[in-house]
Order: sequence, then C-alpha cells, then structure tokens
Amino acid sequence: MSLFVRESGFYRRFFWLTLVIGMQNLISVGVNLSDNMMLGGYSETALSGVALANQIQFLLHMLVMGACEGLVIMSSRFWGAKQIDSIKQAASIGMRMSIALGLIMWLVVFFFPQEVLSLFTKDANVIASGVEYLGIMCFSYIFFAVTSSLLASLRSVETVKIGFIVSLSTLVINIVLNYILIYGHLGFPELGVQGSAIATLTARILECIIVCFYIKRFDRKIRLALRDFLHIDRELFKQYIRVGSPILMSNAIWGLAMAVQTAILGHMGESAIAANSIANTIFQMVTVIIYASASATAVLIGKTIGEGMMDKIIAYAKTLQILYVFLGLATGVVLFLLKGPVLGFYSISEEAKTLAGHFMTVLSITVVGTAYQMPALTGIVRSGGDTRFVLYNDFIFMWLIVLPSSALCAFAFGMSPLIVFICLKSDQILKCFVAIVKVNRFKWIRSFSS
Repeated sequence: MSLFVRESGFYRRFFWLTLVIGMQNLISVGVNLSDNMMLGGYSETALSGVALANQIQFLLHMLVMGACEGLVIMSSRFWGAKQIDSIKQAASIGMRMSIALGLIMWLVVFFFPQEVLSLFTKDANVIASGVEYLGIMCFSYIFFAVTSSLLASLRSVETVKIGFIVSLSTLVINIVLNYILIYGHLGFPELGVQGSAIATLTARILECIIVCFYIKRFDRKIRLALRDFLHIDRELFKQYIRVGSPILMSNAIWGLAMAVQTAILGHMGESAIAANSIANTIFQMVTVIIYASASATAVLIGKTIGEGMMDKIIAYAKTLQILYVFLGLATGVVLFLLKGPVLGFYSISEEAKTLAGHFMTVLSITVVGTAYQMPALTGIVRSGGDTRFVLYNDFIFMWLIVLPSSALCAFAFGMSPLIVFICLKSDQILKCFVAIVKVNRFKWIRSFSS
C-alpha cells in the first residue's frame, strides 16, 4: 500500500481544516501573548503573577476541551451518518459538562485565590499580582465554557470559519483594551494587572455573544436552538460518558501535570517563572498548526467512520503520520529562529531572558516529537474510538516518569532550571515510540456502543 493517499479531496479537507483551526488557535494564543508581552513590558512581577494565574485558566481550558473533544468525536460520526438530531443531543451534553466545569473552577478560584496560587510559589509579591488578576478573570470562565462547546459543535460538522472570526475579534478587543487599561492611556487610569484582567473578561463576553448570534442567524447545518439544551437523551448520555470520560480524565491529569510543572519551576525563583511563561507562550503560538492538525484529524477520521468507509481509514492514518513529521520539523526550525527577535520585546532581567532562550531551544527539538505523537494519539486513536489509551499513556509518562524525575532533579539533586526543564519535556520524544506501535497496529477502530 502506498504511503500517500491518492485522493486530492483528502488533502484539501485536511489542510483546509488544519489551516482555519490553526489560525483560530493562533489568534486565541495571541490573546495570552498580548497579555504576556504587555505585562512583560510593565514589570517582571506582574508577568510572573499573571503567568501563575493563567495556569488556572489552562487547567480550565484542558477540562473544557476534554468535554468538547468527546462532543467532536461523537458528532463527527453523526455528521458522517447525517444524524442531525443526535448532533444536537451531543451538543446539549457537551454544553452542560462545560458549564459545570467552569462553575466549579470559578467557585474554587473566587473563594480561595491566594491558597491556590501559593501552591505554585512562595513569593508574596507574585501571589499578590496573581490574586488581583484572578479576582476579575474568574468571571470569564462560564463565558469561555459556553463559547468553546458551541464552537466544538460547529467544528464537528466542518464549520470552522466562525471560530476564526470570533478569535480575531477577541484578539483585537483584548489588545486595544490592554493598551488602554494596563498603562492608562486615553484618559483611563493605569490599572496594571487588573486592567489586563478586565480586557480579557470583556473580550470573552463579546466572543460568546458573537457565537450565539451566528448560531441563531446564520448556521444552516445543525440549527441549534435553546430548546435543544433543555433535555438529554439518556442513551446518548451513556455513550458520551463512555467515550468522553477518558478524554476528560486525560485532559484533567494533563492540566494538573502542567500546573505541577509550573510549581516545580516556580519554586526555583522568579526568573524561572518568567522564562517558563515566555517560552511556553511562544511555543503555543508557533505550534498552533500542530494542535490544529489533531483537531482536523479527529473530524476527518470520525466522519469517515460515520460514513462507513472503513477501507479508507488505514490509508488515511499512514499518510497523516508522515504529514505530522513534516509539520514538526518545520515548526522546530521556526521556533528556533524566532527566539532571538521575540525575547527583545521583554523588559525582564538578563537571567530570565537567557533562561527563556535556553528553554526555547529545548522546545524547538522536542516539538518534533509533539508534532507526531500528539495528533497521532489524540487525533487518530481517540477519534477511532479508543479513548482510554491516551488516558493510560499520559498518566504513566507524566505522573510516573516525568514529574518524579523532574522533582528529584530540582529538589533532591539541586540541578539547574534548564536540566529540570529538559526532564519536564522529555516525554514528548518518548511517547513517539508508543504512538508508532499503537497507530500502526490498527486496533483502535471501535464502536461507541461496545
């Protein structure tokens, strides 16, 4: 069998979905980047405090995306089978799950902000900045949950341009309000960290309104209405739990693991916190195309299975794996070349700037592994129906290998932040060996009812 699919429609659909979702992700990351860079020019303490506070947002993002990924996997199959009513029911379930997660996170952060942030660092000034930010930012969690679940429903039926438009509007609003409120331009008071939080909250509210308006007025594929969210099909809910709960658990342990990683580096000093924030923000900016390829894969594989074209799945999976490697190599080169120019924008200590440069060099290497194993496992294997494998794989690598070894290097052996960072990212290469075997055995195609 040829390594490349000889079907122009496949490449057109894959690259179109990847491009549009990637642009949406790029702009979404740009919201965090605008906060990161403007606060980086304001003060290192403000940057560090917001960086830690954004770990809460990242955990929420992972949880909500877990709920939404289950929705996309199911709905893309229903889309292939043209079962529109089932898509509406899946959207209702995904929405309820997302809102519940956003509400729980709001309760924790609103009532215990200092206790939560003290898990990441003992620096009182950094914690104080983070508490200022969280006190306002936490009110955006419900709006984020609603927007994400609605966009996931649309993405599952290959409607992706609205996500790009929404993200672009959010970015523009956030940048303008950051400029006005952080530094106190155009007659507004200088609010610093609080100004950044107000800007992001406003942008999240407006993006939610835009998505709801689009669904009400312009969507013609699934025609979601408020009444579709008022009841749940019990049998479909059982399927959702069977398919989606492993994804939600996997994203939860991954989000918690990222928080623990930040806590490990956070206890190594303010420079390590700032460097990690900068490196990871730029990494997220550059790697949007990789995460978009996983989302595009989930839609394509799920829809193809729903259409009953099982003979195409193996050929698609083989071709996709090669495309992932090329994407990873290109991303690694871009990330390495960008590190110098990007770091020049930040008003931080030389120690933090040097450390951030080293972190970005490490990421430019490990990103090749990320580009292969992440879409192979979360895109191909999950959408094929084997949603539990990624859960087990992530738990073993992250909680039994990466975090224990990194903690030992940081606190028992007293190694440098760079060595600790290398340990924290080592799983991105190690998982590739597992992904190669798992994907190419082709035992991941499963029915939801089994």
